[in-house]
Amino acid sequence: MAEQDRTESAVAPFLPFALPDIDDAEIDAVVACLRSGWVTTGPATRQFEHDFSAYLGQADLQAISVNSATAGLHLALEGLGIGPGDEVIVPTMTFTATAEVVRYLGARPVLVDVDPDHMNIDLTAVEAAITPRTRAIMPVHYAGLACDMDALLALARRHGLRVIEDAAHAFPTRYKGRLIGTLGSDATVFSFYANKTMTTGEGGMVVTRDPELARRVRLMRIHGISQDAFNRYVSRTPAWFYEVVAAGFKYNLTDIAAAIGIQQLRKIDRFARRREHLARRYDAGLAGLPLQLPSWPDADDTAGAAAGSDAGAGASADAGADADGAASTHAWHLYVVRLAPGAPLGRDALIHALSERGIGTSVHFIPLHRHPVWRESCGLAPAQFPVAEACFERMLTLPLYTKMTDADQDRVIRALHELLT
Repeated sequence: MAEQDRTESAVAPFLPFALPDIDDAEIDAVVACLRSGWVTTGPATRQFEHDFSAYLGQADLQAISVNSATAGLHLALEGLGIGPGDEVIVPTMTFTATAEVVRYLGARPVLVDVDPDHMNIDLTAVEAAITPRTRAIMPVHYAGLACDMDALLALARRHGLRVIEDAAHAFPTRYKGRLIGTLGSDATVFSFYANKTMTTGEGGMVVTRDPELARRVRLMRIHGISQDAFNRYVSRTPAWFYEVVAAGFKYNLTDIAAAIGIQQLRKIDRFARRREHLARRYDAGLAGLPLQLPSWPDADDTAGAAAGSDAGAGASADAGADADGAASTHAWHLYVVRLAPGAPLGRDALIHALSERGIGTSVHFIPLHRHPVWRESCGLAPAQFPVAEACFERMLTLPLYTKMTDADQDRVIRALHELLT
């Protein structure tokens, strides 16, 4: 087996941990955009926003495109009036953007631990972190699995707090039958970065049903200008006059990116089915190894978390059905495993060994409290985050992307069996 894996790695192409799924439809759309003469925010961007809102399926929702999810989170917080002296609660198990946008506004990110099964924000830790200065909670739907949004929104209502969902991983995740983006939060922000479930290269979308927040986000994404730039440039009558009514930002999405997004959105259901297929194959193929496999929505936590168990695959068939029969789903942006105690290799050694076999992996995430900027500015210590610490020491992200073939995945599974048994 070892000799076979070495031979494979010598002749087979490198398997990245993520790869965008781009074909002629996206290429043709970009070419058409370039030929149209309109390459910045314009008709394609408006079409993308319309199509995205239509996909979510609720008439009162507005979708505002931005050049990154980071920009979207910043604009959402700014539009809700978050500022100096305020506190926003975020999980430590996330990318730095979730916390840094709070700092952009002079507010303080308050980091909390995550739950041991799903690695989503721990609601007990959230409640313990609330102070008179707390203004908002920013949950992250980790890896594409929804947080317990009913409980989180109820907690926020009890304390009069705003909720901004960091849904960078979670399109098209469903929570009890409802798409993320259609729940009761103040805003939801999606990412279309290159490795996400759909891409525009760089880009994001802010979704809200609050018309005043939507107006503010639109205003602030293009310099705080009172008149839409697209309207000014396509008007058949003189429309040169505008006013800058706020010190805004340069966060608009281009038509080139939106042209890609329109095509990607048309494929998102197929993408989601392929990701779920690959997640099921991993569950079955990794059964019996000293690994804790990812949880499925509403699955039996003890069965889904058992090291070396194949319960994930069996439980997943009906996972997600709540008491009313509404389905929850996982977007499977990431497939994150954790090494069980006593595994023959540590996390770092396993990553290195897989790389030698031509298999790319990653780690999601180095918890924020470990990074100097947050550790030092917020006075944090590892002991404050025991769950995130334990998860981080054992976790790695396996390759999962829609262009990944079953044969590609079998390479990963064989390598893990050879290394961990």
